[in-house]
Amino acid sequence: MTTYQARRRALLAGAAAAGLLPTFAFAAPPLKVGLIVPMSGPFASTGRQIEAAVKLYQQQHGDTVAGRKIEIVLKDDGGVSPDVTKRLAQELVARDKVQVLAGFGLTPLALAAAPVATQAKVPMIVMAAATSIIPQRSPYIVRTGFTLAQVTAPLADWAAKNKVGRAMTLVTDYGPGLDAEKVFGKRFTAGGGKVLDALRAPLRNPDYAPFLARVKDAKPDALFVFVPSGEGAAVLKQFNDRGLAAAGVRLICTGDVLDDDLMTGIGNAADGVVSSHHYSAAHPSPGNKAYVEAFTRANKGMRPNFHSVGAYDGMHLLYQALAKTNGNADGAQLLAAMKGMAWTSVRGPVRIDPTSRDIVQTVYIRRAAQVDGGMYNVEFDKVENVADPGV
Repeated sequence: MTTYQARRRALLAGAAAAGLLPTFAFAAPPLKVGLIVPMSGPFASTGRQIEAAVKLYQQQHGDTVAGRKIEIVLKDDGGVSPDVTKRLAQELVARDKVQVLAGFGLTPLALAAAPVATQAKVPMIVMAAATSIIPQRSPYIVRTGFTLAQVTAPLADWAAKNKVGRAMTLVTDYGPGLDAEKVFGKRFTAGGGKVLDALRAPLRNPDYAPFLARVKDAKPDALFVFVPSGEGAAVLKQFNDRGLAAAGVRLICTGDVLDDDLMTGIGNAADGVVSSHHYSAAHPSPGNKAYVEAFTRANKGMRPNFHSVGAYDGMHLLYQALAKTNGNADGAQLLAAMKGMAWTSVRGPVRIDPTSRDIVQTVYIRRAAQVDGGMYNVEFDKVENVADPGV
């Protein structure tokens, strides 16, 4: 720095301190959120639900927090290729300068992006992917959706107490399915039940017929099922077409199978099926009724599902954390603000465990039934303050 530059800086600083220079209000730059979800491919319904919920939250709460405009940068990863998700996350951080990553429809995709969040030191809000281990893969991951272990354990306990002595399991063969299989078996046998067999269907292009044939031959009291959102209709149709219900086999499942977004298409095939999950569009709270009405109105009659709530709450977490840091978008500070946060969601009371960075919430036992001319998952029991039990 030259002598002239130093002298000029000193004079300007003195004038500013004396109030002799005009002051200018500079708006803080926008906080960019990279939203990576499947908007195409077999799991596009997940992406549509997440995007719709994010838009609705901003319509209701504005797009500015603590002087920072929240700008969403949406990317479609197709839902099936971890390499694509990782590349998109890298591009969003390096080229688009996002300060938060969010979305993530399936576990392999969230795991692929985790190292990017760690290296860039940006919070990664997992709104959908549900394997227990996900937050362990990066200290910057926070989950606002659920885990399969979390929603499976209460159903296994319920089954053991409700005249299910012998069961079989059928899950999709990837992270969440394996979690569900292990937790169901552990909790169900601890309650006095017996698992006759554990069946696994492929994630891509599944054909459930040969598995259901084995179930029919074994004649268990119940079949526990987990398949990712979007596959439930095929399972229910083949279950009924192959006469398992008529043979006395009960179908019990996690809420992914009876996805609210797809219940209209599933129709009467779901009638009477018992499931466990953290959200139902039929949840009777005033807050949820208002949410369903607003979501449906904004999306041409589309019914909100559990992925939408994971996204809606993910936005709430971000907004509240940014307000807490007074607009500071530093990754470590945002993450610290998110840990331990609690609020009343449209699904019920939730909180982020400060140690695991995972969500703690109520899990409901529901029965599919006709309500006002449509098929809904109607809650009849609940377990409060359920943390991820691990596997």
